Amino acid sequence: MKVDDDLARQVIKPRLRESHKGSYGRVLLIGGLYPYGGAIIMAAIACVNSGAGLVTVATDRENITALHSHLPEAMAFDLRETERFLENLRAADVVLIGSGLGEDSAASQALDLVLKNIRATQELVVDGSALNLLAKKTKKDLPDCHLSLTPHQKEWERLSGLRIPEQTVSNTQKALGEFQAGTILVAKSHKTAVYQGAEVTHLEVGGPYQATGGMGDTLAGMVAGFLAQFASTDSYKAVIVATWLHSAIADNIAENAYVVLPTRISKAIPSWMKKFVIIKLKTCLKLKASFFKFRYFFKFAEDDL
Repeated sequence: MKVDDDLARQVIKPRLRESHKGSYGRVLLIGGLYPYGGAIIMAAIACVNSGAGLVTVATDRENITALHSHLPEAMAFDLRETERFLENLRAADVVLIGSGLGEDSAASQALDLVLKNIRATQELVVDGSALNLLAKKTKKDLPDCHLSLTPHQKEWERLSGLRIPEQTVSNTQKALGEFQAGTILVAKSHKTAVYQGAEVTHLEVGGPYQATGGMGDTLAGMVAGFLAQFASTDSYKAVIVATWLHSAIADNIAENAYVVLPTRISKAIPSWMKKFVIIKLKTCLKLKASFFKFRYFFKFAEDDL
């Protein structure tokens, strides 16, 4: 699939005048256990800036103040509040688990609750340490839902059993086939590719200036945000565009920066998304103007006859 501005405009659409925050999806983000609190904060910032309507974070209670100091738009609660956890899990359209989750007993319990209770209609994005926990389970433990995986090469090695030199397109597709049909894989590397079934899309954006902590958390937050608010769009396209935009913004920032910080990418997301909508609206207006010019000409041509 060709990834360019045209594909981005297919996914990033103008918002309807008669809409509200519930129209753009409810997202539950799970992670940020000590000492990885910043990871879930960066994921949440990216998710909100990507346009998700309602974002709730399940994290360490001690992390909530820090989260709200950076992002008052998000709701938050203690990950260990089981009833509240399940209530928010049931209400979510998209669930992202793994950013700064860790691999201790609390992390394992959180993942188990998600796997056992998520519904077939919900989107589940698994990132970071949740991928390592998932690698310890059998395929029978996987839930019946819309699943997206966002591993870097080492995480994919643990999940698939493929060593990094073995992670060719054909081997990766074969390994992905062991997951439920429709599973989306964002295989992160210096040559990131997005897979679904027999489809594979290679991205020609991004660079070493993105090699810094929190970059993957920000991407995961963007993926969750796009899946939430563009629910009527093909999920594969939404994930591709989110992943492409993440690195396209980084490329732009890198023109004047040696290292690109993830939070700078998040800050730029709304203005970049607006550009695609403006271009789309201008194109529509031009087509509409051409249509009326044609009708005007045709009417006078009929009168002459």
